[in-house]
Amino acid sequence: MPFRFQDEISTADVAFEAWGATQEELFISSASALLRTMAETPELVERRQEIAISLEHEELDLLLFSFLQELIFYKDARRLLLHADTVRIEHRKDTFILEAIVSGERIDAGRHRLLVDVKAVTLHRLSVVFRENLWKAVVELDV
Repeated sequence: MPFRFQDEISTADVAFEAWGATQEELFISSASALLRTMAETPELVERRQEIAISLEHEELDLLLFSFLQELIFYKDARRLLLHADTVRIEHRKDTFILEAIVSGERIDAGRHRLLVDVKAVTLHRLSVVFRENLWKAVVELDV
């Protein structure tokens, strides 16, 4: 599991640290942590519908923020729980460009035991760093 929840960071919200050998693995790990925050058994979320996501930002941490916010948007607007299947990040002329494929299915109360309703990603303590040969992020979610 390339993430762990950080109970000592926040008592009112949910915080996690995620990591990966590449920026792409970090984003996939962060999406997995987000899904696990919302659903008790994310492995039961079937990959029935595929969505392409394209985003860009000048800062890598804010690109992660936007990516996770996009997943929350789909949960709220279309009632979709989503896995990040593939993520590609390029850095061109001071801009990070993300192309991702996410997949999942509509929330089914009979099959998906939901834990909390994540409202948003916060900027509080948000960080993305390359340390000890790993990309690491700290993310706090408003629930």
